[in-house]
Amino acid sequence: MASGRDPDRTLGYMTRKDTEVKLPRPTRVKNKTPAPVQITAEQILREARERQEAEIRPPKQKITDSTELSDYRLRRRKEFEDKIRRARWNIQVWMKYAQWEESQKDYARARSVWERAIEGDYRNHTLWLKYAEFEMKNRFVNSARNVWDRAVTLLPRVDQLWYKYIHMEEMLGNIAGARQVFERWMQWSPDQQGWLSFIKFELRYNEIERARSIYERFVLCHPKVSAYIRYAKFEMKGGEVARARNVYERATEKLADDEEAETLFVAFAEFEERCKEPERARFIYKFALDHIPKGRAEDLYKKFVAFEKQYGDKEGIEDAIVGKRRFQYEDEVRKNPLNYDSWFDYVRLEETVGNKDRIREIYERAIANIPPAEEKRYWQRYIYLWINYALYEEIETEDVERTRDVYRECLKLIPHSKFSFAKIWLLAAQFEIRQLNLAGARQILGNAIGKAPKDKIFKKYIEIELQLGNMDRCRKLYERYLEWSPENCYAWSKYAELERSLAETERARAIFELAISQPALDMPELLWKAYIDFEIAEGELERTRALYERLLDRTKHYKVWVSFAKFEASSVEEDEEEEDQAETVAIERKKECIRRARAIFERANSYYKDSAPELKEERATLLEDWLNMETNFGDLGDVSVVQSKLPKKLKKRKPITREDGSTEYEEYIDYLYPEESQTTNLKILEAAYKWKKQKLATSEEDYD
Repeated sequence: MASGRDPDRTLGYMTRKDTEVKLPRPTRVKNKTPAPVQITAEQILREARERQEAEIRPPKQKITDSTELSDYRLRRRKEFEDKIRRARWNIQVWMKYAQWEESQKDYARARSVWERAIEGDYRNHTLWLKYAEFEMKNRFVNSARNVWDRAVTLLPRVDQLWYKYIHMEEMLGNIAGARQVFERWMQWSPDQQGWLSFIKFELRYNEIERARSIYERFVLCHPKVSAYIRYAKFEMKGGEVARARNVYERATEKLADDEEAETLFVAFAEFEERCKEPERARFIYKFALDHIPKGRAEDLYKKFVAFEKQYGDKEGIEDAIVGKRRFQYEDEVRKNPLNYDSWFDYVRLEETVGNKDRIREIYERAIANIPPAEEKRYWQRYIYLWINYALYEEIETEDVERTRDVYRECLKLIPHSKFSFAKIWLLAAQFEIRQLNLAGARQILGNAIGKAPKDKIFKKYIEIELQLGNMDRCRKLYERYLEWSPENCYAWSKYAELERSLAETERARAIFELAISQPALDMPELLWKAYIDFEIAEGELERTRALYERLLDRTKHYKVWVSFAKFEASSVEEDEEEEDQAETVAIERKKECIRRARAIFERANSYYKDSAPELKEERATLLEDWLNMETNFGDLGDVSVVQSKLPKKLKKRKPITREDGSTEYEEYIDYLYPEESQTTNLKILEAAYKWKKQKLATSEEDYD
């Protein structure tokens, strides 16, 4: 292995140490405090500019004879050739070389350089442009024509070459040659600008028929809206109204479904407006609004509304405004098809217009947007689309079969195993009843009870059968109702009420007994009240008392006690109606009723006093009702019996701890009953006696 001082064969006679880059040593800054005079960046740049040395330029060379000129040319050519040899791909070198030969008036050599450059990269259209420009600048017309011809043959898709070629021929006055070049270009089907340039060329020389034929070829090559509109405007400019209309009609036949059809129809309608044909323009607008998707017809609606305001009557203006609102609703339902409020507004708009087919179409589109999840909250607005659809078919169109189909499809669509809507079942049944199809209504309600039983369905079905007088069906329905919901006190009460209305007292009583024996009831107090009222209405006082006693075995609520006592007291009023009895007997009966009522109040007061002393407020309410009753009895009442039991109301305060830990006091009403006050007094005396005894014992110790 060679050392760093030995010469390396790849480096000649130098060593590797000679080739190492020596960097200056980094200076250590000891004093890092800022200098008293600061230098700005602008000052540094100015000083660098002032100290910059002058640019060294080669001296100017003056050529005095042909020998020096030949040497100069030989040296320059050698430089150019060397550059080309090093970078043959560099187009700038070729162009400078050719331009230098041109400056030396050696056109043959310059042409040779251009040919060599094109041979290396004939796809570069800049070379062709510069080559042809060189020929034209030096008035070599045929050579330039030859260059252009070769260029457009090799690069037919470069429009600039065609434009330059045609421009040269036109500047030379060779109109036929320029037309021939255009025809060659059109065979390659260029873009629209190429065709329009050809048309403008013909129009410059007033060749109208030629321009028209070019337009025909143009719209065949580019069947676009803009092409047809240009063609029609060309005909309109020449006063050819029939030809322009024909162009527009051909365009609407071919491009009615194109994305830019809106622009075409607007241009066609404006053309008819200029031709004083408002009816034609109106027909075009309406045709366009029916065929163009609503999302792309915004400008068309604006134009139509403005047109109707200018040329239309009141109905036409309203129709245009409805069309504009229709467009807005279409846009809303397209963005969010599950926004059922937009569908309701859209249907309402169409119903004001009154087009039945269109209304049905909107309803069908709306109900096709089924909620994505099988949850009732998502279906609650959606189901009203079906209801409105069915009502529209029944009321407006009076199409019975179609209404029946709507209800049938709606009931088939709802997932009854997860949720259902009683309203739709009932509406379908009521529709069948209006059509006098009682069997159909019963079938619908029977299916409802079987698939998705609900309170509303049972109630309405029973009501229908009751109006028809089918009592056996009502009984069966009540039985099904109670099998489905045995805890429903409303159903038990109504069933018993039905039997009572039919004078079936024993059946009604059996139903009540069966009801109160159920292990769970939703509103037992209503059921017991209905049973008690039933027995009172039947005049069965003993049965009523027995019912109250059974109820008190289940609950000791103060309202039950009060109701029981009032029942006993109410027999006074019943006895007053018996005119045939003697007055003394009536008074004795009244006293007996009062005694019974008072006994019930006594039982209640004893219960609250001994078994539930914490229910002070309920006991106080009970005593107030007792006092009111004694007052209403008049001379037979004894208010003092109750007054001795009444409590005292005391205002007290109790501490309440808040969430933040602070404590506040809240006032509340407490009740102090007479037996509690006596106990309190005894406790005070006992405490005083203990204090006295303790004090005497202390004084004796001090004496000792």
